[in-house]
Amino acid sequence: MIHIKTQKEIEIMRKGGKILADVMWEILDNIKPGVSELELDSIAGKLIKEKGGEPGFKKVEGYKHTICISVNNVVVHGIPTAYKLKKGDVVGIDCGVFYGGFHTDMSETRRVSNQILKIKNKKEEDEIDKFLEIGKKALDEGIKQAKIGNRVGDISKTIQDIVEGSGYSVVRTLVGHGVGKGLHEEPEVPGFLSGKIEKTPKLIEGMVIAIEVIYNMGEPELVLADDGWTLKTKDKSLSGLFERTVAITKNGSVVLTR
Repeated sequence: MIHIKTQKEIEIMRKGGKILADVMWEILDNIKPGVSELELDSIAGKLIKEKGGEPGFKKVEGYKHTICISVNNVVVHGIPTAYKLKKGDVVGIDCGVFYGGFHTDMSETRRVSNQILKIKNKKEEDEIDKFLEIGKKALDEGIKQAKIGNRVGDISKTIQDIVEGSGYSVVRTLVGHGVGKGLHEEPEVPGFLSGKIEKTPKLIEGMVIAIEVIYNMGEPELVLADDGWTLKTKDKSLSGLFERTVAITKNGSVVLTR
């Protein structure tokens, strides 16, 4: 069942989304060589509480952290560890906030630099920059499709066309989702189109969805680590993820995690 939100509920989610976005950008500012994954997790938890929210991911049964962190070939659900980031690492941060009875969800991927000078004289570095830019573009264009009269499949096809048209792969076993009182609600919002657009759910006013671009530089297949949470690329290629919580309104798509 798809839960339609009232205007008042969307306003509550907008406030929670603002907390999440502010926290996310502060976390990203702390992504630098020598900082550990656990330090980033601690920063996120402290900031969310200071701003009046609760860490949404801690409400997931069995999960004890504020963020999921994906370094290099980790795709999603990476548990923060004592690992210290190194220059050149590709780092994805996935974070959620629970505020006023509602969840918001957001992720972003960055490359660790020395924060002073970005050197782009290596082909590999240029390719990584291109890879991340494609993920951002796919998310932005996917969000534009989140409007009344379209269907989930319009979002899915747009993301897939951009990612796979650039030579990368969309992960098939992980998808975006509805979000609200539950962190994961209906409908599923895949980053790829399976079947006909006309068979996918209609987008109507009051829907709130987490649009996710989860993609790999190599093949789409994943493997589960021994911790039971962390998913990695099977071929050990780099992975990226970008996500925003988006409301469908009469005025078009509204990013609540802004």
